[in-house]
Amino acid sequence: MKLALKIDVDTYRGTREGVPRLVDLLKKHGAGATFLFSLGPDHTGRAIKRVFRPGFLGKVGRTSVLSHYGIRTLLYGTLLPGPDIGKRCAPILRSVRDAGFEVGIHTWDHVKWQDGVGPADEAWTERQMALARDRFREIFAAEPKVHGAAGWQMNVHAWRRTQRFGFDYCSDSRGTHPFLPVCRAEIVACPQLPTTLPTLDELIGLDGVTEANVADALLERTREPRDHVFTLHAELEGMKLAPAFERLLEGWKAQGYELVALRDLHASLDPAALPLHAVQDGEIAGRSGTLALQGPGFLPSPSTP
Repeated sequence: MKLALKIDVDTYRGTREGVPRLVDLLKKHGAGATFLFSLGPDHTGRAIKRVFRPGFLGKVGRTSVLSHYGIRTLLYGTLLPGPDIGKRCAPILRSVRDAGFEVGIHTWDHVKWQDGVGPADEAWTERQMALARDRFREIFAAEPKVHGAAGWQMNVHAWRRTQRFGFDYCSDSRGTHPFLPVCRAEIVACPQLPTTLPTLDELIGLDGVTEANVADALLERTREPRDHVFTLHAELEGMKLAPAFERLLEGWKAQGYELVALRDLHASLDPAALPLHAVQDGEIAGRSGTLALQGPGFLPSPSTP
């Protein structure tokens, strides 16, 4: 059983403080992981406009955004200029790769992507993805192999570019198992390794789950043996929720899971056997807004004899 750890790095502070702590914690437990980086400006403060989004205030109240992100981060892009993460933190990013972890693209501007990609046109989407790809090339002197969209937010142009940009696989969606996406009846030849488990911030504050018992709540969901993808955040599990994440690592090892990067999960799959599934926008309990979800399957797969 493989449990792939996908680490979304959203902010400047998360990159500087959360990422090194996670590297140390993962090495302590012999765990692999994929770090997906935000590579452009940190404009976290501009997320204030989401106050009008259904469910946003409830999530903010449950997860104590200020205590996790800090006041300075919440002012970036409004009262304070947004620091360029890729330029300022390039040595940290390379140190993650040098420590043996997989690295990939999360986004260019996290808030801009989440708030703008839904209705965006082809040119806007192309520019945002190209900016992130080009910065990745500058930092790592290599082509990016994996992409995981900020907020699991996608549009038809982004789906097409996961194939056109040459990613080996992506994790842009929420679902139950690996698949080939179908968007508007168009097959996208880039495998999706969807997040299969709820994130900690989606669980905390609901049904009696707290920071103290959230690890136990998630471990209950992984008792039945099967492959999984778990998404964590450098700003949460790399900081205030680090004790809960360490309990998860210990619990998953006790349950018999091999803790790996997305590349290891992908390497264990038979590309010819991946099923086709539609991708569609929908909601997830504990998270505001709509996300890219794994939808109905199509049989047979084009690779099936």
